Amino acid sequence: MDKFIEKDKYDVYDLEKIVDLLRRPGGCPWDREQTHESIRRNFIEEAYEAVEAIDEKSPAHLQEELGDVLLQVVFHAQMEREQGGFSLDDVADGVCKKLILRHPHVFGDVRVADSAQVLTNWDAIKRVEKDQKTVTDSLNAVARSLPALWRAEKVQKKAAKAGFDWPDISGALDKLEEELAELRQALQSGEGVEDELGDVLFSAVNAARFAGVDPEQALTGSTDKFIRRFSGLEQAALAAGRKLEDMTLDEMEDLYQNEKEHEKQ
Repeated sequence: MDKFIEKDKYDVYDLEKIVDLLRRPGGCPWDREQTHESIRRNFIEEAYEAVEAIDEKSPAHLQEELGDVLLQVVFHAQMEREQGGFSLDDVADGVCKKLILRHPHVFGDVRVADSAQVLTNWDAIKRVEKDQKTVTDSLNAVARSLPALWRAEKVQKKAAKAGFDWPDISGALDKLEEELAELRQALQSGEGVEDELGDVLFSAVNAARFAGVDPEQALTGSTDKFIRRFSGLEQAALAAGRKLEDMTLDEMEDLYQNEKEHEKQ
């Protein structure tokens, strides 16, 4: 194995060499065993941790987490290079060419009035680049691996650009109420519950889109709110010398509503 040389400061090329050394015979047994599939979840987790650092507004934490994301990129590229596929340079080459192609107003002679026109041009160029001949092609191109709420939102936005959309939020809200009624019917019959629940969630995302609300952030906020209120409920019960297991649902609901009222004050 090549001798590793320590430095005061490393760069991306050093990272690429370190990953190469880890993957070679005599390197790290765990690193050599990994495949694209085995570390797929790692990539997702690292991306979410980088997003959390953004939410924290912590540059130091973000720098660390971006390093972990970069490691994933280098690791996957290294595995491909070993198999005679693409390299990290090929990855960089591809994204550079994509950026140049999709920014003709910067690298070409196209003129744009604002960022909205930039996005319109971007979508048009992307459809040609991806050989998306129909709107359905563009809907199918939305990654199934995305969080379901975000995937639903992206699909709805693409359909809306083709003119398939409500005039305003009232149509989306009416549809949400319709889907809720169908869910109630499904629960009564015991048939098609998952399908109808999915329609309710899809319709809720549509309402969020009209309201200009990120559905993922909205649900995250509501989950955090529930945890906060439940914590208050539990603390109130403990202060009264009660255990949640010994309380009725109505008693817990009263404490929960008290926490809800306190937040409004």
